[in-house]
Amino acid sequence: MENRYAAHPNEVKKYDTARLREEFLMEQLFAKDELVTVYSHVDRYIVGTAVTQSKDIALEVNLKDIGTDFFLERREIGIINVGGQGTVTADGEVYEIGAKECLYIGKGVKEVVFKSNGTEQAAQFYFVSTPAHHTYPTVKATQEQAQPNHLGSIESSNERTIYRYIHQGEGGIKSCQLVMGITELNKGNMWNTMPAHTHNRRSEVYLYWNLPEDGVVFHMMGEPDETRHLVVRDRQAIISPSWSIHSGVGTSNYTFCWAMAGENQTFEDMDGVAMKDLK
Repeated sequence: MENRYAAHPNEVKKYDTARLREEFLMEQLFAKDELVTVYSHVDRYIVGTAVTQSKDIALEVNLKDIGTDFFLERREIGIINVGGQGTVTADGEVYEIGAKECLYIGKGVKEVVFKSNGTEQAAQFYFVSTPAHHTYPTVKATQEQAQPNHLGSIESSNERTIYRYIHQGEGGIKSCQLVMGITELNKGNMWNTMPAHTHNRRSEVYLYWNLPEDGVVFHMMGEPDETRHLVVRDRQAIISPSWSIHSGVGTSNYTFCWAMAGENQTFEDMDGVAMKDLK
């Protein structure tokens, strides 16, 4: 399991591009028939993938890395399939998970296994795990059940649909602290959020996908008066610390998965940054 450590904003001001990418960008996140995991000391996220091309993959890591007897002993996990049809088995219970469908598994489940239904289009399971203090039931949600919320406009290049899977609001999958969903930009739209915002009470992880081979997203980060950017390609992810702005623009429309953890689970809890204050 790769480790990523927390960074102070005063130090980040001094980072060059290579160091920014090393600290915040997860470039090689998807690998066939392999469990890939990254441990972030920002809110103790574990971000990972399981691409089940030709074999089943169990959710097993070096337990010394997390100090427990099994992965979900003191954790919860949200899983979204960004590939073909597959299944996730949680302590013997099998869940069919299609593209852009979500499965939440609560604290205490001992065995999790990822599997594709066929090798022609492998299931590609992306997951985010956070510490948990209470057990909530394992629940699956389709994209239609995720309360689609249409926002933005073509005039501001941010016409998009937000799908909330794991959250404390009505109809959401209940969790201890994990909040997770998907945002899809309509064709001809590139901005995921502008004006930008921060939420010092919660950090965030972004996975960008549905980008063409030569497409990129310029992910904006840094303090509002000390901004930086990272060039992100298809199926790469970003660790976004709580003090950083949250925004980005692509060379075309794209999809991204967002996951949050921290002091609360209120999706609307954010501090807007006026355009005149950005530097």
